[in-house]
Amino acid sequence: MKKLSIAVLALMALTSCQKQKMAFVDTGKVVNEIKLKKNVEEKFKQKEAALTQKTDSLKLAFQTEVQEASALASKMKDQSKIQQLSQSFQQKDQMLSRQIQSEQQGLANDYRTEIDSVINNVKSFVKDYGKTNGYDYILGTSDNTASVMYAKDTSDLTEEIIEAFNAENNK
Repeated sequence: MKKLSIAVLALMALTSCQKQKMAFVDTGKVVNEIKLKKNVEEKFKQKEAALTQKTDSLKLAFQTEVQEASALASKMKDQSKIQQLSQSFQQKDQMLSRQIQSEQQGLANDYRTEIDSVINNVKSFVKDYGKTNGYDYILGTSDNTASVMYAKDTSDLTEEIIEAFNAENNK
């Protein structure tokens, strides 16, 4: 029994001496500061500007059409034709609004899809980085989900990950 107790204590001592390599990454900072995300944001700013320009010109053309129809309607005597013209423009206005909303929603969906892809690339990169550099754990934290309440600054891989990710994606 005494030998068993000594063996268990020795085993516990050996396993407690093995230090695991652990670090953390501020995931929000990594995602926001990598060049890939900035490139995605720039691309979508340009797409959004083009969409805004398109919708502004469509709205302007519609307003011009409405003004011309209004001038025409003021000269009309038949109330039913005036009402038909009014209904026609209400329908056109609704169609234009739906078209604009649909295009804006499509752009927003495309943006979310690309940002999700960026996040998945970062996760995959951190996993590979951890394996390559002998880490047992790399924890993720951010302002919204503070899973790391305290760690030494030397355990923070955030800047290393940003630099390494940007370097790999510049190839």
